[in-house]
Amino acid sequence: MLKRQGVPAEQIEMILEVVKKNPDLFRQIGEEAQAKIKGGMSQQEAIMAAMSAHQDELAKISSQN
Repeated sequence: MLKRQGVPAEQIEMILEVVKKNPDLFRQIGEEAQAKIKGGMSQQEAIMAAMSAHQDELAKISSQN
């Protein structure tokens, strides 16, 4: 999917490595986003809200690269 959207292979690999470091966190973010979408929020707003709620954890994972 990301390749079709023109995302460079290096960036896709970086994203996958970050997700592999803490898959449970990303699963939780996905579940929270889905709940917000079901509650009437747009997909983009829901994802941003869920990621904002876990901003510190995401920053920690990203800095480990």
